[in-house]
Order: sequence, then structure tokens, then C-alpha cells
Amino acid sequence: MRMRKKKHLEERLEKCGDYIFFMEREDKNFQTSVLKKEYIDAEKIFGNKNPVHLEIGCGKGGFVCEIAAKNPNINFLAVEKASNVIVKAAEDAKAIGLKNIYFMRGGAEYLECYIPDKSIDRIYLNFSCPFPKKKYASHRLTHHNFLKIYKSLLKDGAEIWQKTDNTHFFEFSIEEFSQNGFALKNVTFDLHNSDFEGNIMTEYEKRFSDEGLPIYRLEAYLK
Repeated sequence: MRMRKKKHLEERLEKCGDYIFFMEREDKNFQTSVLKKEYIDAEKIFGNKNPVHLEIGCGKGGFVCEIAAKNPNINFLAVEKASNVIVKAAEDAKAIGLKNIYFMRGGAEYLECYIPDKSIDRIYLNFSCPFPKKKYASHRLTHHNFLKIYKSLLKDGAEIWQKTDNTHFFEFSIEEFSQNGFALKNVTFDLHNSDFEGNIMTEYEKRFSDEGLPIYRLEAYLK
């Protein structure tokens, strides 16, 4: 179902202009557009050289706002495709006064056009759309096409932290990571009944947990 445009959306986006970067390409041909690099300068944006973490698919921003508030010495880039959604995340971050979050509106397939190589210390994939139909497998954020992009962005020794409620998507992710140069650790098929400490719940996670569904989690790193 197509999301209805929020009232006064453009005005709200404009008011959050200092928190949102729009990944817009004049060239609509992906094959040629993706070749053009327009790197953002994280040091200039945040005013420091702190580590940079990246959440892909931040939704309404509950997770990134909470983790940013708890970790003021880490900078967070948060990516979301839908303007209707990212505007709420940016408004909340601005209302709280968080200075270590910067939102990027656009698709993950364009990240390497805007984020320099070897500049990200961690990637979060929280409850990404599982695209259950096999013909849409390439849209899954742990498909090897996306893993190739993440490899270019991650610093040596950096990790990808994934959480999902979808069994098949989790199994697919494990296979994709394992077949594309990543090793896995801290893999759990029931996060909330594991010994993992410091978990920050997302909006979806709270809902799924209340429904009694298990939460799957892993950490992936390049071998």
C-alpha cells in the first residue's frame, strides 16, 4: 500500500533541513548515475572526528535517537527512503537537541556515491523489509549486491549488526554473509532470551516482542 503524503510535508522537511541530506540524482539512469561521487564530509557535518555508525532503514528514528543520546561520542548517519517517515525522525532528533545524528533520505544502493570508502565503523540493519517473494531477493538489504557496497564503506575490523523477526530472511542473510567474505558472531535465534546486554529496541521490535515473536540477531565482520 502506498503511504499517504503527510500534511505540510515539504514545510516540515524544510524546517529540518539542517538534519536531512537528500540523496537526489539528476541522472535517473542508475548505471551511470551511481558512478558520480558526491561525498559528504562527516567531520564538517558533526564538527569532530568521532567514529561514524550507519543505520540503513531508520524508520521513524526511535532506535537511532536513543542510541545517539546514549553515545554522544559516536556520530550516526541514518538512512531512510520515505520522506513521510524520515521527517518524523528528524523532527524528534531536533526536538531532543541531538547533534550527533544526520539523516540521509534515499536508497541504500546510492550510499557509495555519498559516503567515502573505509569511513564507517558499524552498520545497523534493523528489521529491514524481508521481501519474501524470491523474485525480489535482490532488494533485500543483505543481498550480495548490497554487501558489496557495505564492504567498500566499512573500515577494517568494522561490523554489521542485524536484527529481524523473519526466519527466512535471517537464514538468507546468514547464507549471503557467509558466501561473501563475512564471518559471523553472537548469532541468536531468540535475542530477548539470550545473554546479550545493551539491546536498544526499535518500534517494530517492541511490537513483534509483544506478539511473542522471537527476534533474530547477528554480527557480521569481514574475514
